[in-house]
Amino acid sequence: MYIAMNRFQIAPGHDEDFEKIWRERESHLDSVPGFKEFQLLKGPNNDTFTLYVSHSIWESHKAFDAWTQSEAFKKAHGQAKAPKGTYLGPPNFEGFEVVL
Repeated sequence: MYIAMNRFQIAPGHDEDFEKIWRERESHLDSVPGFKEFQLLKGPNNDTFTLYVSHSIWESHKAFDAWTQSEAFKKAHGQAKAPKGTYLGPPNFEGFEVVL
């Protein structure tokens, strides 16, 4: 299995905006071969940002890579726009091969 995670730093006062985007967007993941599971995680916050992590589980790294090149990926990532100032920079991607 493969786990793909994106870490987002969200500006103070924009938590609800960010969560609404994820809640209302059509991810198209259920139709993607190799997709297993998704969660949006809310982490700690401070005076500077709230940490969020998108966490998806895939059958393999190959399945995840295929999704990133698919029409479903383009549709999922092209629809929702956040209010200006929501993101404190681009997401930080981390990918993991499951060993146990």
